[in-house]
Amino acid sequence: MNPIFRNSQPMIRFSCIALAAATVLTIPQDAIRTNGKNVAGDNAVPGTLPLDTIKKMIAEKDAHTPITITAPDGLNELGARVPADNPATKAKIELGRQLYFDPRLSKDLTVSCATCHNPTKGYSDAQPTSTGISGQRGGRSAPTVMNRALAPVQFWDGRAASLEAQALGPIGNPIEMGFSPSDAAARIAGIEGYKIQFDKVFGGPPTPDFIAKAIATFERTVLSGASPYDYYQAAEPFRGGPDADESADEKSRRLKILADEKAHPLSEAAARGMKLFFNKAQCNLCHAGENLSDEQYHNLGIGFDKAKPDGGREDFTKKDEDRGKFRTPTLRNIKETAPYMHDGSLKSLKEVVEHYNKGGIDNKWLSRDKIRKLELTETEIADVVAFLEQGLQGIVTKVDVPKLP
Repeated sequence: MNPIFRNSQPMIRFSCIALAAATVLTIPQDAIRTNGKNVAGDNAVPGTLPLDTIKKMIAEKDAHTPITITAPDGLNELGARVPADNPATKAKIELGRQLYFDPRLSKDLTVSCATCHNPTKGYSDAQPTSTGISGQRGGRSAPTVMNRALAPVQFWDGRAASLEAQALGPIGNPIEMGFSPSDAAARIAGIEGYKIQFDKVFGGPPTPDFIAKAIATFERTVLSGASPYDYYQAAEPFRGGPDADESADEKSRRLKILADEKAHPLSEAAARGMKLFFNKAQCNLCHAGENLSDEQYHNLGIGFDKAKPDGGREDFTKKDEDRGKFRTPTLRNIKETAPYMHDGSLKSLKEVVEHYNKGGIDNKWLSRDKIRKLELTETEIADVVAFLEQGLQGIVTKVDVPKLP
């Protein structure tokens, strides 16, 4: 059930970053470099990945063969979501992983992608708003990287049309990494281990475009699925028993699906919460589809009790009707990504459900077609929270912190 990569030869499977398996260590808790500090030993430390190891990695058989990223249970295969001009390969994924953890993409060498999107913190940073170079605070919470491969656009306001475009945004943001994509590419181009990899993976030296493609390819491997909810949904058609003309293969498949559900059961409270989620609470008006997000923009009133609420999508579209609207986040593994909302203002999932229960915060632009008072009881609120915390908690791609060129 773990996410795998598959090439044209059936049954050949690779662990998430098998290409460099000999050179990585399992990530310790809070081991990511943050604001210049690193407690991970050689992990994420520049200059600790030897050139001979890099040369062996990129020379491995099938290192540059396009592969399909296969999703965990509950998600569909992701091949159709990969841009034609940026196919995934093992070597490109590994290069993207290195860049994702490399603080040299920031101007002062202190911030990497993993600083704000930390695998130990649900690929976010457990902060209301994120901290960039020189201790500067941004105005929005870091959204999770999990399952962003499933989304057509990126960021809370949808201003990036692809994961590739998103990857360059923080590098050039003066508050986040404080550099420029061209200067970052020039710095990376001066590192021999990276030069060797870029030449083999992209056929040329590091450029902003190549850096973006490598990081985006790695991020497409960060997937969450196989939750109790997924197994419940898969088993639903088989609860009435076998069809009269069921074949041996169909029986085998049915029994496996039912066994999977039994091995990953919803708790009683989560099962009640699931029914509320899709009925009385109508959470699925926005949290729909395989990733439990409609990838649309809604005004929930968050921040409208403050003097200067965040303009949200209006800042990008310049349309008044988009004021205070933000993209619906996925709910998969949601218990790992507190605090919640675009400004991190709600500390717990209980606070989130209570916010919806009261009908949001009233304002001229409130999404009234989605937001209304729910009249949930305290017990019902607890059950919805149980569904969010237990029913939607699945596996996530295992990613190790790499050594760096």
